[in-house]
Amino acid sequence: AVPAQASGDAARGETVFKKCKACHQVGEGAANKTGPQLNGIMGRTAGTVEGFKYSPAMTEAGEGGLVWNTETLAEFLAKPKDFVKGTKMSFAGLRKEDDIRAVEAYLGSFPE
Repeated sequence: AVPAQASGDAARGETVFKKCKACHQVGEGAANKTGPQLNGIMGRTAGTVEGFKYSPAMTEAGEGGLVWNTETLAEFLAKPKDFVKGTKMSFAGLRKEDDIRAVEAYLGSFPE
């Protein structure tokens, strides 16, 4: 797989991420809000941010082996409720593949 930074435009991803900011934080001092903080999401097992109360569906997905990478995150961001049935994430999804790639590149720029 191509590293996230190589496959999308992180600066554009920061702009697209504004749609996510109502519920998610990223960067220095990021905290859990309505959704979990997203630092270090690439390569992390789903449903494992400390201190965040996930839906049973997301916890089970992680226990079942779901790890976030460019493929799994792209599928989730396109249609969250189809990819993890029962997720608490109410966002309908990003329609444009290049928006998804840009958000992945942006998120990939924030390690743990």
